[in-house]
Amino acid sequence: MSTSVIDPATTSTGLRDGAFGNARALSCRECGHEVELGPHYACPECFGPLEVAYDFPTVTREEIAAGPRNIWRYKALLPVPGDIEESPNTEPGFTRLLRADNLAAELGLTKLWVKDDSTNPTNSFKDRVVACALSAARELHAKVFACPSTGNLANAVAAAGARAGIKTVVFIPSNLEKPKQVNSAVYTPNLVAVDGNYDDVNKLASEIAGEEDGWAFVNVNVRPFYAEGSKTLGYEIAEQLGWRLPDQIVIPVASGSQLTKVDKAFQELIKLGLVEDRPYKVFGAQATGCSPVSVAYKTGTDAIRPVKPDTIAKSLAIGNPADGIYVLDICRRTGGAVEDITDDEVREGILLLARTEGVFTETAGGTTVGVLKKLIETGQLDPDLETVVINTGMGLKTLDAVADQVGPAATIAPSYDAFRATGLA
Repeated sequence: MSTSVIDPATTSTGLRDGAFGNARALSCRECGHEVELGPHYACPECFGPLEVAYDFPTVTREEIAAGPRNIWRYKALLPVPGDIEESPNTEPGFTRLLRADNLAAELGLTKLWVKDDSTNPTNSFKDRVVACALSAARELHAKVFACPSTGNLANAVAAAGARAGIKTVVFIPSNLEKPKQVNSAVYTPNLVAVDGNYDDVNKLASEIAGEEDGWAFVNVNVRPFYAEGSKTLGYEIAEQLGWRLPDQIVIPVASGSQLTKVDKAFQELIKLGLVEDRPYKVFGAQATGCSPVSVAYKTGTDAIRPVKPDTIAKSLAIGNPADGIYVLDICRRTGGAVEDITDDEVREGILLLARTEGVFTETAGGTTVGVLKKLIETGQLDPDLETVVINTGMGLKTLDAVADQVGPAATIAPSYDAFRATGLA
C-alpha cells in the first residue's frame, strides 16, 4: 500500500532546487516533529497533522507591491518555486475588499468590509488553495490531480487541472447542488458522484490515495501545501487595509483550515514587521445543521464531536472538521467566538448582503453574514470596531437556497395604468 503521491525515494532525491520556495520542512502541529518536504500529511511520531514551516527571508511591502495582482505577489511566503508565474495556473487572488457602508448601517456597525472572493476564476476562494496544491503536485510529478469536495473545491481542481494539462478526477456527494456539479463537469469528464455525505467522500478519497500511486489529492496527501493558499486571504486583507490588521474578522468554518490559515498569515505578517503587532479577534461561522465547532465552543469543551450534516450550506457541511480544535484555540486566544445560525437565517444573510451591497453570495457567505448579525445582537462582537467578513463564493452556485424566496414583485399587463396599480411609482 502506498501513502505517497510518488515513490518516497524519488521524493527525497528527485525534487529540483527551490521546488517549495522558502519552505524548510513539514512540522507537526501537535508535537513539533519535522519531516522533509514531500507528499506527507501525518506526523510519523504522533500522527498529528503536518503544516509547512519556513525560513523566511526579509520581505518588504515594496517587493510585494511590485508583484503580480494575484496570489503570487506573496510567493516568498508560500511553498512554491520562485518561477511559479511561468507554470500554467488560474492565477487567483487579489480580489476586492469592499467597503460595506450600507450593510454596516443596517447592522449598526461603525466600519465594515467584505472580502469578496466570489470574483476568483471559478468564483470561490478555493482557487487560492488549489493553485498551491497544483504547484506541489507538479513538483512531485503527480499523474492525477484529484479531490473530495462539497462543490467549490471540485470546480477549482477541475479548472486548474485543465489549465495545467494534467488529468483530474473529482469526487462529490451525489446530492450536491446541480450548478456546482455542472461547474465541475464542464472542466473535466471525470466527475464522480458518491452516495453519501462529504465525510463519506473524504474517506473514499483517503483510501484511493493510499492505494493508487501518482494521485495528488489536494486536501489529503498534499494537504499541507494546499492549506497554505488560504493564508493569501489574510495577506491581501492586511495589504488592502494599508498594511494593518482589522480589529475583528468573521470567517466561515467547514474544515476550519481557512480560519486557521488567516490567523497564521496575520502572525507571519507581524513577525516579518509588515504590520503592527496589535490585538485582533477571530470569529467562526457555522450553520446550525452542521455546527460541531460552535457546539464545542459554547459548551466549553476541547473535543469536537462529529455530526451528520443537515443544512443548505453544503459547502460548510463537514461533520468532522479536521481543523476544528485549532479553530477553537484561535477564537478563544484572540477573544473571538464561534457561532451558528439556522438555514432560514442563512437565506436571510444571502438576501441581506445582496440588497445592501449588491453582492450575491452562496450559502457559506449567507452563513457568515447571518452570524455577523447574530454576534452583534448577542453582544459578542463590538459594533464600534473595524470588522471584516469573508465572502467565499458566488451565489449563482446555490440558487436553490433562495429561489423560492424571491421573484417578480408583480406580473402586469403592458400598460402604464397596470404599472401604477402596483404602487411601485
